[in-house]
Amino acid sequence: MNDKMQAKKDNNRTVEEFLQDLEILKAEIQELYFDDQIPLVIGWSGGKDSTAVLQLIWSSIASLPPEKRTRKIHVLTNDTLVENPIVSAWVRKSLKNMNKAAKEQGMPVSTHLTYPTIKNTFWCCLIGKGYPAPRNRFRWCTERLKINPADYFIRETIRNNGQAILVLGTRKAESTQRATNMAKHRKWRVRDRMNTNPHRPNCLIYLPIEDWRTDEVWMYLMQFENPWGQDNKDLFTMYRGATADNECPLVIDTSTPSCGDSRFGCWVCTMVSKDKSMEAMILNDEAKEWMQPLLDLRNELDVKNDHDKRDFRRNFGTVQLFERNVDGQTSVQHIPGPYKREWREHWLRRVLEAQVQVRKTAPPEMRDITLIQPEELSEIRRIWLEEKHEFDDSLPRIYQEVTGEKFKDPRDTGEKAMLGPDEWQILEDLSDGDPMYLELVTRLLDTERQYKTMARRTGIYDTLERCFKTSSRSQNEAIQNAHYERNLKEAAQSGKVEDIKKIVNGEKPEPDQQLSWASLKFNSKQ
Repeated sequence: MNDKMQAKKDNNRTVEEFLQDLEILKAEIQELYFDDQIPLVIGWSGGKDSTAVLQLIWSSIASLPPEKRTRKIHVLTNDTLVENPIVSAWVRKSLKNMNKAAKEQGMPVSTHLTYPTIKNTFWCCLIGKGYPAPRNRFRWCTERLKINPADYFIRETIRNNGQAILVLGTRKAESTQRATNMAKHRKWRVRDRMNTNPHRPNCLIYLPIEDWRTDEVWMYLMQFENPWGQDNKDLFTMYRGATADNECPLVIDTSTPSCGDSRFGCWVCTMVSKDKSMEAMILNDEAKEWMQPLLDLRNELDVKNDHDKRDFRRNFGTVQLFERNVDGQTSVQHIPGPYKREWREHWLRRVLEAQVQVRKTAPPEMRDITLIQPEELSEIRRIWLEEKHEFDDSLPRIYQEVTGEKFKDPRDTGEKAMLGPDEWQILEDLSDGDPMYLELVTRLLDTERQYKTMARRTGIYDTLERCFKTSSRSQNEAIQNAHYERNLKEAAQSGKVEDIKKIVNGEKPEPDQQLSWASLKFNSKQ
């Protein structure tokens, strides 16, 4: 049966036909389980589709005799540390139930909760390094928060076992974009519902419910008992409180669509205009109104134009230009860089304020909610001190002002720094309102301080030179210099000697004239 005939059959499948196909699918899963000892890795997000897949795999293997359940089954879940709090609580409770049920039932199931590394968390990137809120053209979050943690576990599994089969709850009926992506991956198909993984040669991808309709997913969850003791009606209630129809899946590569349109994803997601799921939860249930500060913060992050909040240089300290074409008019503009210091401090303050507020208003079981981890605060402090050279050390002060508590840094050695708030204030007064002068002096002093503690000071002159290169010009001067270097480079590459002379003398070269048919015929030199 070809793909089109199969799709038509699945779209018109009756309940009786679905139940028959379900038995065939269970037999297929058992056959796959018996093929060899390659471990199964089930990507479970806590949503309906991944729950249906896990329940299907669990039930199929549980019906086998205990002595035949020798193949390992790993349940892989990723926590970005900025998940929707309701879903995050649901996931953690479910994982606990799974471990307990697996032990009682003699199932070879183990759960694994992965996290991004501290240096790659959302707040360390946004508040620490100053990355702007994610956008389609700068989707920096997906790889750091989702792909890398899951990929690390999969790579370790392959390294220890030679191969792995990744089981996902991806369905064609979820969205047109999802169906299109799945169709592209069919060229790697090795059997029904199974593809090779172009990103991991030793990892197969199994999609047992790829042809299920949404109503079939819910019918299966409502009519068949959850094997790890969770009540699927609670899952349905959680979905009923929102409006969209998709969930945020386990992300394994950049071809996976953003979770911004999904029912449950990161509460800070700015990839779409609104967080419809959280809005619906708050509107539909008074008991969830405590999440309003999170929604307010997310909406504050999501602005169309945040250039006034960002530095004119990129993170590496130089001005970068790009050509912009609007309505046929081409212009060369600079690319805005990371958030300025004042806005990085602003976002830190806002996150801490939201955390303080929700801890007061959330239900008792959610009162220990943490929006930004102590380890993240420590890393942000390190970035500001060591990479940004902001030696006035403002994070502990902001933390105490907002929370009323003293910040306890797990990395704090108790040693008194050579430079601190007092020295910063003196330099700020001496700079007389010139931000670039203040930046240059503080960077030079802090660079010297950092090298003072090193056994060898090799490279200090190069580092000091970079301070002058990135921090000695005003914004206008730096942007003009970037245009100067760009024009000079283009003129040199095209061999236009006269243009080079004009650029060096501060003149503008004549723009290239587009030749018409008449000019080519009558004005060209023979």
